[in-house]
Amino acid sequence: MSTTEDPYSVEAAISATRDDVSRLHAELVRNDLVVWTGGNVSGRVPGADLFVIKPSGVSYDDLAPENMILCDLDGKVVPGTPGSDRSPSSDTAAHAYVYRHMPDVGGVVHTHSTYAVAWAARGEEIPCVITGMADEFGGPIPVGPFAVIGDDSIGRGIVETLTGHRSRAVLMQNHGPFTIGVSAKDAVKAAVMCEDAARTVHIAREAGPLIPIPQDKIDALYGRYQNVYGQNEDDRR
Repeated sequence: MSTTEDPYSVEAAISATRDDVSRLHAELVRNDLVVWTGGNVSGRVPGADLFVIKPSGVSYDDLAPENMILCDLDGKVVPGTPGSDRSPSSDTAAHAYVYRHMPDVGGVVHTHSTYAVAWAARGEEIPCVITGMADEFGGPIPVGPFAVIGDDSIGRGIVETLTGHRSRAVLMQNHGPFTIGVSAKDAVKAAVMCEDAARTVHIAREAGPLIPIPQDKIDALYGRYQNVYGQNEDDRR
């Protein structure tokens, strides 16, 4: 465990992150972004090289702070901590890779939301044709490479695709959306907005040709929303 904080502060940060991550999983259910036990939220522990993620195969109704799992940035469960008797999410290696290589990321989310998965199944990015996408993602939502669960391949695809990209969401080909944020809450917001964009643009395209937004207008919308509309994360998002 690497930290610049005292042990008591780290323990408080771990406890707060457990609470946040546990609570935020309910937002995935409430927004119809997951089915059965699929999907996950993780959150980086401030001041420590640690993150918290859900256990594998546990019903959303049974999730609680004490059964969230504490991992180091290699994705290894910290022994002797609450929840360490369970297996972490099957996407843990992907989340760990993102945290190791994107130090500004404080939260990662994976969902199986219907419309975003449908775009991923086609290997097609979601074009930026609505102002809400320009605000939130600053352009299209890109597609990441096909990768299988089990190692950090998905994480590598997420990092490669989103590095230098405005979007906080990526559609991993044939799999589904992953989102990042400055916090777990921010990443959940991005997941909700990703599915909203996927659904709206799909319906619009079914009805007729899409009307592109000029790049300079996308830039202006993104700049205003990110830098003017709100002065902090909760105001802006």
